[in-house]
Amino acid sequence: MNYKRFLNALTAFAAQCLFVLLVQDNVAAAAQSIPELHVQPAERAPGALNTTILAAARAGARIVAVGQRGVVLLSDNDGKTYRQAMSVPVSSTLTSVWFIDASTGWSVGDWGAIIKSTDGGETWVAQRSDTQVDQPLFSVYFKNGKEGWAVGLWSLMLHTTDSGANWAVVKLLPPAGAKKADRNLYAMFADTKGNLFVACEQGRVMRSSDGGVSWNYVETGYAGSFWSGIALRDGTILVGGLRGKIYRSANGGDTWAAVPTPYASSITGMQQLPDQSIRMVGLEGVTLSSHDDGMSFTGYQRPDRKTLTAVIDTQKGHSVLFSVDGPTASQ
Repeated sequence: MNYKRFLNALTAFAAQCLFVLLVQDNVAAAAQSIPELHVQPAERAPGALNTTILAAARAGARIVAVGQRGVVLLSDNDGKTYRQAMSVPVSSTLTSVWFIDASTGWSVGDWGAIIKSTDGGETWVAQRSDTQVDQPLFSVYFKNGKEGWAVGLWSLMLHTTDSGANWAVVKLLPPAGAKKADRNLYAMFADTKGNLFVACEQGRVMRSSDGGVSWNYVETGYAGSFWSGIALRDGTILVGGLRGKIYRSANGGDTWAAVPTPYASSITGMQQLPDQSIRMVGLEGVTLSSHDDGMSFTGYQRPDRKTLTAVIDTQKGHSVLFSVDGPTASQ
């Protein structure tokens, strides 16, 4: 089964990265009979500042970071200090966050949870959850205030055209040679032309050139999972994941080439900074930087080997890093 290959791949890194363990636990839970659960709001506590953070986004000048136990952290001074959001309706792990402006954003996570904020992340309301089957969502993307997608375990793709008031399941076709669509979908993003992409397992990238009406699988030449992806401002596409592999496409995803990197630590997040440079973060305290549209990277490894999980740019053009211990000082 495809998800067994997924489990085997993640197990190899389980001792190194809680980021991976969270995903692996979700897979195991989804394969079992789930007891009746009730959605509980996240607790507000001082320890939230040291919670594992899995994703971050900008809401205007504010940084919004999300992670374990429904924790949402906010910073209004470019990451110098953080405080916990006033109210979050779920205590399940949040894996992705997306804001379309300074006020309106969405976050997704375990139990298929989708929550929405209209005040820059201060308060949130629940839009969706499924406590019968823990089919977690790994990524959320909105192209405007109305239309958006959320993707996750076993090819789960949800689509909304009414700001998340209603979510419909998108039925995906299986990839070539497979009997069903059961690939894990990790990171969704779009390029400046409106083409949609999803970084997936088994070295695949899903692509839609018609606004999500239809999707096709693009082979990159890699067999491992891609956990993160980004479309640069010039249209270049980058995806990265297991064993530090990074693949690059300069033609909208038609063809791909592997990019040499100085480390083999898996990539967990990537961001393009205002000066067009690229910063990536990963396991074992590794950060990677590129100043040539991702054609080459230099690297640095933290002495403490702290697992890094997300990266976001500041208003001044620097980058803020996040880890299994919360916000982390950048190099």
